[in-house]
Amino acid sequence: MLLARASPSFLPSTSSSPTPSSQTLPPSASFGRSQRSCGALTAASPHCAVRRPVMAAAAAAVPAAKLEDAEALIDSVETFIFDCDGVIWKGDKLIDGVPETLDLLRSKGKRLVFVTNNSTKSRKQYGKKFESLGLSVNEEEIFASSFAAAAYLESIDFPKDKKVYVIGEEGILIELELAGFQHLGGPTDGDKKIELKPGFYMEHDKDVGAVVVGFDRYFNYYKVQYGTLCIRENPGCLFIATNRDAVTHLTDAQEWAGGGSMVGAVLGSTKQEPLVVGKPSTFMMDYLAKKFGITTSQICMVGDRLDTDILFGQNGGCKTLLVLSGVTSVETLQSPNNTIQPDFYTNQISDFLTLKAAAV
Repeated sequence: MLLARASPSFLPSTSSSPTPSSQTLPPSASFGRSQRSCGALTAASPHCAVRRPVMAAAAAAVPAAKLEDAEALIDSVETFIFDCDGVIWKGDKLIDGVPETLDLLRSKGKRLVFVTNNSTKSRKQYGKKFESLGLSVNEEEIFASSFAAAAYLESIDFPKDKKVYVIGEEGILIELELAGFQHLGGPTDGDKKIELKPGFYMEHDKDVGAVVVGFDRYFNYYKVQYGTLCIRENPGCLFIATNRDAVTHLTDAQEWAGGGSMVGAVLGSTKQEPLVVGKPSTFMMDYLAKKFGITTSQICMVGDRLDTDILFGQNGGCKTLLVLSGVTSVETLQSPNNTIQPDFYTNQISDFLTLKAAAV
């Protein structure tokens, strides 16, 4: 069976039986291939944020090419967007060759942007993590899904007199506060328990207009029930997910259950699909395009996940490079069951250094 590059289309996230799009954009004529769904690039669009990618049934058979000429790829784009976990670091350990690779790209005048689905930290906190690993990265170059959740609420003019209930960690709370939104929940609810006595009735705040769910190491039944009550009983209450990642890299020793497990619990109790603001939703791509004035055909998305990073790049019309330093193996990439094919794949981003030298 031939491998097929994903030809993503979008349907509302509440759809239970999506159908493939009948329209496929042609490959880019420039180096690599890219596709764009959800229309032309606009300002950060809530319309795109509430849509989710669906694999088309029939797509051109284009297996990913192993990256052989890094120089050509580097010269073909103006901006590199990097995922963090599995690309820049694993847990708290920097992946070999990353500092030298980033220095090389900066020396060639490339714009670098770092996008992560991990919502546990704010942009400022991620800046400190980069610094602790010896990397000089400006806060304005960092886009975490915690920030995306607050930016999405701003983009839809979420009423400031409404509150946001958070199932997640400090990063979401910080970004909501910086955006001027009232919030409750988060880590402080991690110690709360429910005593299920006969006739017990759990109260909830009727002013909650959105429930934001992200990765949460303090996840418990109290939070699930509170979020469920808000979504089911508060008219118009939004259910927002920072991401639906199945696994995450808390340490470099093994994979750990990701934010998708927390989102899945709330989805199960509410029977409502979330609005996903992290990858592979195009919300952050549209936001970045507007902020930096980026043409997406001049972007290369670099990531270690097919169904988030690579799909994010393809949904946004970017070139895509899969690195095998994270969750995806070459066996998974080349499996007949895999339909998401990047433009290129390589072992890790430091291959830019060796492949550059080999091409000279």
